[in-house]
Amino acid sequence: MTGQNGDLAFLPLGGTGEIGMNLNLYRLGDTWLAIDCGIGFSGNDTPEAEILVPDPAFIVERKNSLAGLVITHAHEDHIGAVAHMWPMLECPVYVTPFAAAVLRRKLAEARLNDVPIKVVMPGSRFNVGPFDIEFVPVTHSVPEAQSMVMRTPAGIVVHTGDWKFDPDPLVGPATDLERLAEIGREGVLALVCDSTNVMKPGPSQSESEVRRSMTELVAELKGRIAVTCFASNVARVETIAMAAQAAGRQVVLVGRSLRNLDTAARECGYLSGVLPFLSEQDVNDVPDDRLLMIITGSQGEPRSALSRISIDEHPNISLGEGDTVIYSSRMIPGNERAIMAVQDNLARRGVTVITDRERFVHVSGHATGGDVRKMYDLLRPQHVVPVHGEWRHLTAQAALAQEAGITPVLLEDGDILQLAPGRVEVVDTAPTGRLALDAGRLLSMNGGVLAARRKMLFNGMVIGSFAVDDEGFVIGEPKVSAPGLLDPDDLESVRVREEFANALDIIPDELRNDDGAFRDAAKTALRRALGRKLQKRPLVDVHLLRV
Repeated sequence: MTGQNGDLAFLPLGGTGEIGMNLNLYRLGDTWLAIDCGIGFSGNDTPEAEILVPDPAFIVERKNSLAGLVITHAHEDHIGAVAHMWPMLECPVYVTPFAAAVLRRKLAEARLNDVPIKVVMPGSRFNVGPFDIEFVPVTHSVPEAQSMVMRTPAGIVVHTGDWKFDPDPLVGPATDLERLAEIGREGVLALVCDSTNVMKPGPSQSESEVRRSMTELVAELKGRIAVTCFASNVARVETIAMAAQAAGRQVVLVGRSLRNLDTAARECGYLSGVLPFLSEQDVNDVPDDRLLMIITGSQGEPRSALSRISIDEHPNISLGEGDTVIYSSRMIPGNERAIMAVQDNLARRGVTVITDRERFVHVSGHATGGDVRKMYDLLRPQHVVPVHGEWRHLTAQAALAQEAGITPVLLEDGDILQLAPGRVEVVDTAPTGRLALDAGRLLSMNGGVLAARRKMLFNGMVIGSFAVDDEGFVIGEPKVSAPGLLDPDDLESVRVREEFANALDIIPDELRNDDGAFRDAAKTALRRALGRKLQKRPLVDVHLLRV
């Protein structure tokens, strides 16, 4: 990379080649701009960590050249990592009013009171360092989603964020087609575009269609109704509440993220036509046929309200025979197994589960292939850079671009794309990775803590404990604990204890006075005692007590 003024480059650190964890960088001359900073769910491939974030090491090293962080919208995969990463970035954060309301709560929970939040109205034009940025309102499944138009000496770059075309989105304005067409007439060098739903042909369906269908469905049902959806989807929450009110049902919110959304939305003037929601403590005061609950946990998150309800471990709410759970959401790739487990547990309890396979209860907030073609027609970009999706989504959008006579550029996280001067091409790579969010800490996926956790998950852990006298000789009987591997009372467990004790007795005397050396020798002894019979290589540790 060069530092020449006017040089323009794009670098995704997260969200390109995967769903979630969006973190994108642009460089103009020597100045960097970050767009979005989100989390992702681990899925089945990384069971040792529930929530992941992209590793920001590349931009942290250059934070003195980072002009700011712009958030396109308030979904967790775009805003959820800000509170965890901001102490490493220490830059101004630019957000719309609704995203600001969501972010301030997250920052308050993290006790970050010094973050410089710059509130930008939807549709505004503003500067971040040398970057001349215009927000263009687009429809998505959260209020105030914005595409970003960056005017640079090399030309215009449009970064779509998440978007779709919906003539009747119900909450917030429809995507500003005329403004997009005007920008297209200015001339667009590159369109960096959401790819999540491009494999679906035709135009997007409207939120207004979901509202009609949901209203019909809720009117048909008896017993308790629970609807689960993404907490940030204000239009969907309003749709569910309107359907409930039409059927004479009172609405209860269950889950902290939904309560936070309700507060943020009403602060910003949304949900004004919806009656105040009841809390989960009010559930048993409402007759079953007059109750509808909106519940978190559509992705099978183990600690979510719906997961706990499905195994009858929620302190306030139970569901059973004659009740219905409606999934008004899609499955995020990687979460299928967790979602199906919750649905199976609900079915065991006699609950009827309705998904978008049975009824029209969900529509995506992401652009279909038909929407993407229409965006190409409006903007007429020279190049299309597919982002926000797995490789199959990116290649599907690249094929659409080629069909439209536009040059696609396929990237993965870490590819540095030179947009100007000269040819648009990948010129370098940056280090990338994932960090696990673990009890408020950010841990490297390749670090010692998670490596040990992975080993324990798949191979178990064995701990040997023994006491020694002043001269280092064993007192009493050593103990061996191997939960999940050995039953304490079976013959194999007795054999391991005996062999461990015998191996401790023959450790050389010169090692017995150095606790570190003695401990290492004892670990080797325990590994030998375990032998090959387990056909596993568990994590082995020993506790030595000198008395």
